[in-house]
Amino acid sequence: MIAPFLAGFALILPLSCFAQTTGDPVSATVVGSVALDGPGGLSGLEFSPDGERFIALSDSAALVRGHVTRDENGAIASLTFEGQPEPLKGHDGSALSDPYDDAEGLAEAPDGSLYVSFELHNRVDHYGQPDGAPTALPVPRDFVGLRPNDGLEALALSADGALFTLPEGPASGTTDIPVFRFQNGEWDRPFTLPGDGTWRPVGADFGPDGRLYLLERDFWGLVGFMSRIRRISFDDSGLTGAEVLLTTTAGQYGNLEGLSIWQDDRGRTHATMVSDNNFLPVLPTEFVDVLFDAGLDQTAPQD
Repeated sequence: MIAPFLAGFALILPLSCFAQTTGDPVSATVVGSVALDGPGGLSGLEFSPDGERFIALSDSAALVRGHVTRDENGAIASLTFEGQPEPLKGHDGSALSDPYDDAEGLAEAPDGSLYVSFELHNRVDHYGQPDGAPTALPVPRDFVGLRPNDGLEALALSADGALFTLPEGPASGTTDIPVFRFQNGEWDRPFTLPGDGTWRPVGADFGPDGRLYLLERDFWGLVGFMSRIRRISFDDSGLTGAEVLLTTTAGQYGNLEGLSIWQDDRGRTHATMVSDNNFLPVLPTEFVDVLFDAGLDQTAPQD
């Protein structure tokens, strides 16, 4: 177990941005950033509904658990990792190894079971027990057409039990990002996201408003990474809106890849992100906390 991280070392950088929408602007403020040593390579993140306990996923297919305490703004004041990383198993019950262990996205079901998306050998597996062999979800033909190293990355579970996943880049011969949905035992493509320069999806989660929150990154050479959070609205007809709620500056944070949306006891919506340090000991693992203002619609959209 790693000792709790002291709040005094947290870097708190206020940053407000506004949604690109014609309605009332939505502000999103970074209320805290914690950089620490610990398990690296974290690419997926799920917090409990109250934002106090978490499961993180490394891109070497291991689960990391822990808990936090937070201040009144929802920023992490201390963080404790619990136990050792828990390696995930393959379909035959043996430990996953390269290139089958490139885990990227994590989604936790209400029953505590876990869904994990894998890049390179693009697939989504369902772990009824974290230490057991998974059940493989069907692999549609669309997954085969994804570009190498631009495969399945973000993963999110909606309130009605539908599973959504996005690749990091467009499929071969296209510029748009396909959104895949698994429900009733089948995959479909409810909508696509128009390509937006070099922004790439890396994390996703559904909020209490029923909308899809998407973490995206851009890389600026020697300067570093930029990150943004967009809120995606859709209905049976397809995509209906995409609002940019937050954009960070290049190099402000590391390679943020995991996103978890949670709500405090005052009804405020928060986002916590985690960085993938690519297992480089010279780079920390960062947790970044965002508070959305009270003007954010907390109710599920009406179709």
